[in-house]
Amino acid sequence: MKDLSKHRNIGISAHIDSGKTTLTERILFYSGRIHRIQEVKGKDGGATMDSMDLEREKGITIQSAATFVEWMDHSVNVIDTPGHVDFTVEVERSLRVLDGAILVLCAVGGVQSQSLTVDRQMKRYHVPRIAFINKMDRTGANPDNVMQAMKDKLGVTPLPLQIPMGAEENFEGVVDLIKMKAVYFDGDNGETVRYEDIPAQYKDKAEEVRGEMLETLSMYDDDLMMALLEETEIDEQRIHELIREVTLQQDVTPVLMGTAYKNKGVQEALDAVVRYLPSPLDRKVSAMDVKSLEAAHANEDGSPAEPEKIPLEADDTKPLVSMAFKTVVEQFGQLTYFRIYQGEIKKGDSYYNMRTGKKVRFGRLVRMHADSREDIEQAGAGDIIAVVGVDCASGDTFCGEGVNMTLENIFVPEPVVRRSIEPLTRDGADKLGKALERFRREDPTFQVSSDEETGETIVAGMGQLHLDVYIERIRREYGVECTVGDPKVAYRECPTRAVTYDYRHKKQSGGSGQFAHIKGRLELLEEDAENAYEFENEVTQGRIPKEYIPAVDQGFQQGTVKGPLGEWEVVGVRMVLSDGQYHEVDSSEMAFKICAFACMRETLIKAKMAVQEPIMNIEIEVPDEFQGTVSGHLSSKRGIITSSEVRHGVAVIYAEVPLASMFDYANELRSLTQGKGTFSMEFAKYRQLPSSLQDEVIKRRQMEKEERLAMSR
Repeated sequence: MKDLSKHRNIGISAHIDSGKTTLTERILFYSGRIHRIQEVKGKDGGATMDSMDLEREKGITIQSAATFVEWMDHSVNVIDTPGHVDFTVEVERSLRVLDGAILVLCAVGGVQSQSLTVDRQMKRYHVPRIAFINKMDRTGANPDNVMQAMKDKLGVTPLPLQIPMGAEENFEGVVDLIKMKAVYFDGDNGETVRYEDIPAQYKDKAEEVRGEMLETLSMYDDDLMMALLEETEIDEQRIHELIREVTLQQDVTPVLMGTAYKNKGVQEALDAVVRYLPSPLDRKVSAMDVKSLEAAHANEDGSPAEPEKIPLEADDTKPLVSMAFKTVVEQFGQLTYFRIYQGEIKKGDSYYNMRTGKKVRFGRLVRMHADSREDIEQAGAGDIIAVVGVDCASGDTFCGEGVNMTLENIFVPEPVVRRSIEPLTRDGADKLGKALERFRREDPTFQVSSDEETGETIVAGMGQLHLDVYIERIRREYGVECTVGDPKVAYRECPTRAVTYDYRHKKQSGGSGQFAHIKGRLELLEEDAENAYEFENEVTQGRIPKEYIPAVDQGFQQGTVKGPLGEWEVVGVRMVLSDGQYHEVDSSEMAFKICAFACMRETLIKAKMAVQEPIMNIEIEVPDEFQGTVSGHLSSKRGIITSSEVRHGVAVIYAEVPLASMFDYANELRSLTQGKGTFSMEFAKYRQLPSSLQDEVIKRRQMEKEERLAMSR
């Protein structure tokens, strides 16, 4: 019988190039999972977890990869996630199913732009974490600055469990503030951990920081506070227990440090994973009852009620509740990653997909180690496994007999870049179609659509790199050379003033006709509203029968697909239905749907529409002599610099810049900084386009449309 208290499901997340994959490689080596360390950009085939050729060539992680290790009598599922914002859905869906995480921070860069995104994702899914300050051997390494940035930027309470002995090229090891011992990492690969007395030059600092650590912990424990006041001995085991308690409550973030590349500090981080991060038994997970969910959408006023939530138990004897959190389409069928929350999955048994209602047989179960797999007969609560040959979508809930539950789905950000794509040769069309369908199913942020007027296939994604990677994979994996259009910004349209509407739809053409009449108002949603569209029903006294209300909502939603300015998606709209009329014979759901659609189109024209453009958060690192040049260049791109700082001769510039100005910025930055500048970018928000540019953007959109129509004739 497995002991779930000795089981951990953790993710390793960070800003790009903070050393996640390097850290994962050392975890595999020290736990005995691999017997030779390989480097991310090494000549020996790249890191174990970067199994895709593209990942090894570019030296970045594109897909999250799972593995399984044993440490200190504990079993640990580890998921290494990408750092690049374009692949943020990989982090999102991994954190959705994990119990704990290691947040890796660069000792020089500190809290960077993608660190903020990862922090938000961890908080969204209430994932407790420890922080590992990596790259302590780099010039400019300063863990104190990193911890201050954690306080200021992430709003967390860092709890240092170690102090460094030396820094930069003189980094020797760490002082463990709980054991009060110096820790050294000996051997060719740092595999031998040696504990010694603390060298004299670090003793005072160690005593001071340990005192601060205990003081922080005493805020959460009266006994510890009394022990500190009375200056009595504090039990080491009690300190570990208390750190675990406050970590699970997410009151503090324990901080460890080291350099994964130089093989220092990784074993201590692994010890912290099993000591402080939660087991499946520590996590409170609930599912929604499907019947109550259906009832929640059936309220008379059209507003959804809160569905009933049922707590799940990490118990193999209970009926199965599991989530398919990632799908990979392979040559011989689909590989689906599952997190089991309750019950167990057995090879050869069948389970219900709660989205489709169909019963599906699980023919082959595997435990993953990067791209290799090990066949297993069954898996239980708390496990992360993969199933071969199950046809389902990412986010589907699978349940056993007699259970009718669904798990909260994964948050999927909206794509911001679009490109047209077509095969160079006609015989490549089928292969391209298969490739696009596969990638669309695997990655919810990769969207495929067709332009109705020109017949062009449009792909949309989170950024230029995101789409470039998929286009390259289509060429390599499917042998299809493609013609790809220039990247296009995903603009949106929004109303700038509230208006009332009063629209009547009447059609008589022999036999029963069509009649619908609706009245109400269009209101503006707040800029930071969660939804792009909302519907409110204020109809009373049966002026419109309640069975026609959903049809009005559907018609309004159809009318937001293409706006009146440039046929972009319409957002920021609340449609309030307050009155109307119907006809006993001529009214129908279809009549009200058509009426609402036509009403929406007419109302939007009156609402003085404006164009919104995506704004990106950008973080640029350049030698400080180029700071003025780069800042001036950003201003010319309508960028707003939000802050900047200089650390050890390197200027870090934070700015908000329209996405439309940022295509090919990598080449521009290289030429401005003699190849010494780097940047990272992530979507921030949508903002209204200046009126001086709006007409130009609409005109260009019209010209492109006319060109495409001419070519299609």
